[in-house]
Amino acid sequence: MEEGLFKKLKQSLNEAIEQAKSLDSEFIIRKLEQHENPPMDLLLLADPSERSISKYVAKGELYVAVKNDYIIGVYALMEIVPKKVELMNVAVAESYQGKGIGKALVYHAIEVARASGMHAIELGTGNSSIPQLALYQKCGFRMKEIVHDYFIEHYAEPIFENGIQCRDMVRLDINLKTNECYHTC
Repeated sequence: MEEGLFKKLKQSLNEAIEQAKSLDSEFIIRKLEQHENPPMDLLLLADPSERSISKYVAKGELYVAVKNDYIIGVYALMEIVPKKVELMNVAVAESYQGKGIGKALVYHAIEVARASGMHAIELGTGNSSIPQLALYQKCGFRMKEIVHDYFIEHYAEPIFENGIQCRDMVRLDINLKTNECYHTC
């Protein structure tokens, strides 16, 4: 049973990558090398705080989607406690959004966490991040908790998305240890 769920998860990752490839010419997802500069323009699309970004970039690992030597997507993974990682940032260049690249990045992050022996992967996003909330749930994440007024207390400037003020952080996770897969993997 365990292997079957992870097999389905891996199949979903491969399908997401194939879908993204079919909608746009080929891209690869790879770890950002230490000598490469983080793609701040992309990271800032998902998190407007350079200070916050610099913290998790220094402590975590970045993976990038690359097409024709151009970085078109990025995500950051950081171990927050032993055997648990947080997906800190998922961003896709605006001209490539809506083509399945974000979904491929999320599935890739899940597979990297699982292959690294992690027991769980979690993330936090804004209450106003409606497309992102839908994407994460489609990829198998479940809502865990709401941190009220997180973005009010931790960000100097107000954030608005989809006509809604971003106030609260919605925390989501997947338990990799018990192999819980909450969507049709």
